[in-house]
Amino acid sequence: MLQATPVDAARSFLTGFETLGARVGVTALLVVVVTAFGWLLLPRLIEGVQNSALQWAVSGAILRAAQLSLLVGGGLSLLYLWGFGPTLSTLSEEVTSDSELRTLGRTLGSVAVFFAAYAVARYLSNAVANLGRHADWLTDHQEEILLRTAQLFLFGFAGIVILGIWDTNLGGLLVGAGFLGIVVGFAARQTLGSLIAGFVLMFSRPFTIGDWVEIGGEEGIVTDITIFHTRLENFDGEFVIIPNDRVSDRPITNRSQKGLLRIRVDVSVDYEADPDRAKQVAIEAISNCSEVVDAPPPQVFPKEFGDSAVVLEMRFWIDHPTPPRKWKAVSAVVSAVKSAFEEEGIKIPFPQRELTGRAEAGGFDVRGQPGSNGASEDQQAEAHGND
Repeated sequence: MLQATPVDAARSFLTGFETLGARVGVTALLVVVVTAFGWLLLPRLIEGVQNSALQWAVSGAILRAAQLSLLVGGGLSLLYLWGFGPTLSTLSEEVTSDSELRTLGRTLGSVAVFFAAYAVARYLSNAVANLGRHADWLTDHQEEILLRTAQLFLFGFAGIVILGIWDTNLGGLLVGAGFLGIVVGFAARQTLGSLIAGFVLMFSRPFTIGDWVEIGGEEGIVTDITIFHTRLENFDGEFVIIPNDRVSDRPITNRSQKGLLRIRVDVSVDYEADPDRAKQVAIEAISNCSEVVDAPPPQVFPKEFGDSAVVLEMRFWIDHPTPPRKWKAVSAVVSAVKSAFEEEGIKIPFPQRELTGRAEAGGFDVRGQPGSNGASEDQQAEAHGND
């Protein structure tokens, strides 16, 4: 003799209530239990054990699945409680035996799978958005890639389930899909390359939205990153769209990732000035600029001998680097150093040229000066004596 299963025992228990009052009482009890456990107690239990953004997302999925299971179980229990159990069994047998009803059942099942996949996709969108708000390590680019990948797998799985409902030969479809994939791959290799490069950028994370970058000669602020392209806003207010396959194979300079940026500005001092004194005055002037950070400290080094002066290279750092902050810091440093040099009497010379002439060629003819006719004073005196 076969032992009764828990499902059979539950059916026998529910069909045992024959009076109207008993059925109404059990119905009210089922509604209270499902509501209290699924929407009051279970969320508090899951909320109590979560301690990270990833667990938050997983816990949310578990909560929705548990609530859906409670609704389905409660609905079936009510059907058996009110005597619709034989009707469900008969309908199930007719659906499995009659071809038209089987087709109707497959159609309804396919529609149910589609809407279920759509509902799960909507939930995934909200879950990934909440995950991004809770997880600082997840960038907007990674959030979009994660969402699109999850939706792709979800709808692909839903499509396989629907094909299975209609008893479709998946082997032939997979072979055809393979040949189609080869054709599409050759026709859209650049698009696929950008797609793959988008995944590479997601994991390597060379930059994120808001960073000041230079990519292959294009410089600007990153405003958007998709799985196909990266968009920059340059300093003229223009938007530059770069395919991700071009981003991945070009040098990338990220000026924002460290949070600090070193700036170098040259200044010239007269050869008669003391370079060490000029260096110290420049460092003090730079240190007093609020746009420059204290650590690392500013530095000044004699760089080279110029045509008219000794060239000093000033190095200083700014935080949270952006183009406006850089230009503001450079302007402040130039003004402060010029004022400090003027107070200390350190000359910033204009470009100068020193001209010399050969003595045997008679030198230079300086008009308006003695001997301006091109001859020396001795030659002029000798000429007058001869007269």
